[in-house]
This record gives sequence, C-alpha cells and structure tokens, in this order.
Amino acid sequence: MEQTKERGINAFFDETPVKNLVIKLGIPAMFAQFFNILYSIVDRIFVGRIPEVGDLALASIGICAPALTAISAFAYMVGVGGASQMSIRLGQKDMEGAKKPVNNAFVMLVCISIVVTALALFFKKPLLYMLGCDDSMYPLASRYFTIYAAGTIFPLLGIGMNHFILAQGFSRAGMISVVIGALTNLILDPILIFGLDMGIEGAAIATITAQAAMAVFTLGYLRRKKVPIRLEIGGYDFSVMKKIVLVGMMPFLITILDNGVVIILNASLRQYGGLDGTAYITCAAVIQSILTIVSCPAAGITQGCGTLYGYFYGAKETKKLDQTFTYVLWVCLAYIGGLQILILLFPQAFAGLFLKDAAVMAVCVGCIRRFCLGLVGIAVQYAYVDGLTAMGKVKYALPLSLFRKTLYIILLITMSMFLPVENIFYAGSISDIIGASFTLIAFFTVVRKKLHNEMK
Repeated sequence: MEQTKERGINAFFDETPVKNLVIKLGIPAMFAQFFNILYSIVDRIFVGRIPEVGDLALASIGICAPALTAISAFAYMVGVGGASQMSIRLGQKDMEGAKKPVNNAFVMLVCISIVVTALALFFKKPLLYMLGCDDSMYPLASRYFTIYAAGTIFPLLGIGMNHFILAQGFSRAGMISVVIGALTNLILDPILIFGLDMGIEGAAIATITAQAAMAVFTLGYLRRKKVPIRLEIGGYDFSVMKKIVLVGMMPFLITILDNGVVIILNASLRQYGGLDGTAYITCAAVIQSILTIVSCPAAGITQGCGTLYGYFYGAKETKKLDQTFTYVLWVCLAYIGGLQILILLFPQAFAGLFLKDAAVMAVCVGCIRRFCLGLVGIAVQYAYVDGLTAMGKVKYALPLSLFRKTLYIILLITMSMFLPVENIFYAGSISDIIGASFTLIAFFTVVRKKLHNEMK
C-alpha cells in the first residue's frame, strides 16, 4: 500500500505537463492565501470601526505587525526549509529521505514557539516602543500583542506544517486548511469585537482561535493514512534540522528584513511627519494591508509550486525547471498586474476598507498611488527568488532579494531627509522596478547557467 502511494506521488509530477502542474498546485494555493489575508485584513477592517478609538486602534495593530510577522517568520523558516528538502528527495526518488523533514520540523516548531512566546511577552514594552509605538498607542497595542504572543504555537504549527501538505501535491487540502482558519476569524471578529464589546482584544482572540483551528486541521491531515509522507513520532535527527535551518534561513531573514523596512518607515513618518505623523503611520498600516492583499496570494502561487522547483531540480529535469520558472512568472504577473491597475484606478475604494475619517483617507489615497506604481515588479521576485529558495539555492536567492531590500532602505532614509514626507512612499515603487530588473538580468546571465551545470 505504501509503495503504491509513493509511486502515485512520482507519477503525478513526472507525467503531468508543467503548465497543468502550475495551475493545479499554484491556483488553489493562491486562493487559499486570499482567505489567509482575512486574518489581518478583517481584523483591521473591524478594528478601524471601533467607536471613538478606531483609527488609533488601527495604527496600534500596524505597530504590532512587524513583531507578529517576525513570529510567523519562524514558521516559514521551518516550513520552507523542510518542504524544500522533501521535494528534492522526492525528485531523486529517495522516499526514505523525503520522510525525515516532517517529524523534525514538527519538533522544531514546538520548541521555537515556547522560546518565542517567553521572549515576546518578557520584552513586550521595549519591543513595541522600538517599533514606533507611543504613549497613546501603547495600551491598545499591548493588549493586542499580549494575546497574539500567548498563542504563538498555533500560527507556527498551522503555517509551518501546511508546507508539507503542499509539498506532496495536496494543494486542495492546503487550501481547505487556510479557509477553515479564515472563516473562523471572519465569524468571530464581529461577535467578539462588537457583540461582546471586547474591542481590540476580541480581534486578537478571534485571530488566535482561527489559527488554532488551522493548526488542528493541518496536523490531523498529515496524520491521515492516505497521505504518503505522514507526520510520525520519532526519527529526530539534528543533521536534518540543520539542513532545514540552512535553507529556511532565507525566508526567515527576508521576513525580518521586511520588518526592518516597516520599522524604518514608521520611524521616518514619526520623525518627519510633524503633527500628522500618526496619520501617516495609519496610512502606512493601510498600505501594508493592501500589500498583503497583493503579496499573500502571489506567495501562495510560489508556495504551491515550490515542490515543482525542488522536484525537477532533484530529478535533473532542466527543461521542466525552466518551464516552471516561466509559467509561475506569468501567473504572478497576471494577478499582481491586474490588481495594480485596480489599486491605481480606485485607491479610495481600498483605503475605504480600513478608514472612515475623511481627512486621513484623503492623505492615504495619494500615499497608496505613490507606493503602488511599481507593484508589478514584485511578481519577478516571487517567481525567481522564491523559486530558487524552494530549490535550496540560498546562495543565489539571498543576494537577489537583499539587493531590493537594501535599495528600499537606502531610499527610505535618504528620501525622508531631503523630500516632503509624503514622497517617502515612492521608495517602494522605485525599489520594486529596479529590483525586478536586477533579478531578471542576474538570473538569465548567470544563475540559470549555473543551475544547468549543477544538474548535469
């Protein structure tokens, strides 16, 4: 029975055309991330409408966002690193080797969650102030952050272990896992925030409860007998854990660096925004929410197709690997390009999802347009940088990603010093366009040739 299941995995990847594989794996994962963004977006929509403190509460969640994203970064580190190892072994037809990352990843996530929870709660106040919090925001930010940090184990297990469902080609199950969490959050948010008058604490409880539901489904699915590579107890190996960290460190570092960018942005807006500093931070929180709508589904495409990159690399299928890069890029371009047009044409509609203050919304509309002019460049980053990461090729992926992030930071610092504060938001567009150009040139002149040589 086990051999039949194992042959089924290999036959699925070997016999299905690459274009069909990208559609079958990437599209469901993309739609899953549409629901996943409800975790943060729905919170912000409801929180922004809390009577009397809505805008301040929204800014407070925006302040917490980098720290919460940093917590999730551990899930991506273990999930991406482990799934990459599994996919490569599947391509090499090494089924025993493909089974090792699952059990080790589970133990790593449990241990990491315990340590991260303790540190986050202990250093809560200095951490929030470092992220740009002030005395007016702290009471709200503290209550939201405390509840989320206490439930760290749920997003780590739900997000991290879901990668092993996707790596085996079960994109529909991966989507269901995310949908369960998102629907739970959607139902609980209005009940807890308004019905029980719990305010921002209700938003945090709804989010953690939703992530717990996702984690339960994910772990339960990986224990099912029909899954070829199941979650088991035992088989722990520090050498396997080391490999997981070495590959997974790439998405971890990039997520942390993204948080650094948000911190610098908020600090610049606070310092140079004058009396409107809090309003600009609110605008930044709205833009980060819009960016989530753009980036999460695009990341879902590359997560769903991540196993294809690793599988074809392990199987030494150069032609199919090249096709994977190309088809994933086109899907990402279609999605992000279409959304960019809508954002630029109707920024009021997107701002209106989160804001009700007309004055703040007027400022936000201009900031959105400035930030999103080069948005389509992100598609290149997802298709190529995330693809290389899924293959375990951090030595190629990291410099490409660092170039764009470093450029963004330099632009934020210099533009905030010499230009009116609202022009800081152009830094995102400029870095997206230049970063995408650099990635394409580097890939087709250097990286692609080296990959082909490694696969001979």
